[in-house]
Amino acid sequence: MPVTLAVVNDYPLVVAGVRAVLEPYADRVRVTEVALGSSVTGGVDVVLHDTFGNPEQPMGDPRPHRGPGAPRRVVFSWDTDPRQVRAAVEAGADGYVAKTVSADELVEAIERVHRGERVLPEGAEDPEDAPVLGRWPGDEHGLSPRESEVLALICEGLSNVEISQRAYIGINTVKTYIRSAYRKIGVTTRPQAVIWAMSNGFEGRTEHRVLDRSDARDR
Repeated sequence: MPVTLAVVNDYPLVVAGVRAVLEPYADRVRVTEVALGSSVTGGVDVVLHDTFGNPEQPMGDPRPHRGPGAPRRVVFSWDTDPRQVRAAVEAGADGYVAKTVSADELVEAIERVHRGERVLPEGAEDPEDAPVLGRWPGDEHGLSPRESEVLALICEGLSNVEISQRAYIGINTVKTYIRSAYRKIGVTTRPQAVIWAMSNGFEGRTEHRVLDRSDARDR
């Protein structure tokens, strides 16, 4: 029996990208639910929380997700800063997987977590240099994962200092990502960047869907 999986993120493109990555492995992992934020109806073995747009608290409520019959939880992120990994574990994560792994390694990690193992990254490549699984808003315009995430946080109204704190990167690094992102999308101001982002997949807030067997198989 394949492991049943719920994919959780606020951005439709991100969720669709994860599903596409896992489709060839439907005999081992079957995506049966996609959800907004941290809301999952239940009935799945594992919940995969993609951190895009919410690197500091990917699982929503920081209280441990435990209880009779509760699914096991995996954080899926291209950033493996030890502080983020530790925070996720303290919030109840059973695993933390870098997006720089291969699709087969992601599937293996999900299976291991389902078996009761704790899976944590042993090391990580620079996410700007390593291949990254899945998709993110603005990727078709050349935005890197980090540039995209910084732009998403700008759309939430965060200041540069708040982005630095949320994403665990220095303030000068934030400014560098903003400049490079603006250059790629052809804007010069924050309001222009937000307008562009809202028209290019950064609107977020996917609706919650439970997939039936045919949907999970055919898509």
